[in-house]
Amino acid sequence: MQDIYRGIFPIVPTPFNDDGSLDLDGQRRVIDCMIDQGIDGLCILANYSEQFLLSDSEREILQTVCLEHTNGRTPVIATCSHFSTKIAVERCQ
Repeated sequence: MQDIYRGIFPIVPTPFNDDGSLDLDGQRRVIDCMIDQGIDGLCILANYSEQFLLSDSEREILQTVCLEHTNGRTPVIATCSHFSTKIAVERCQ
């Protein structure tokens, strides 16, 4: 990796609707707000993102929405952590 990431990479929270479903419009607003605040990059699907409440399909949806909405405006780091080493490895692949 030639690029060295520096600066502020806040963890993007995951908003939910009242019924527990993903609030994808809210997710886009959160991303825009953070970018407008001048962050240096974003970290998605981390602990503050409620990662342990998300199914794998919800994680994929969020990753796609976040990357498409960011559209190269700022670097994005997607975490793959999990209590299980096996699951963490699978997520990284």
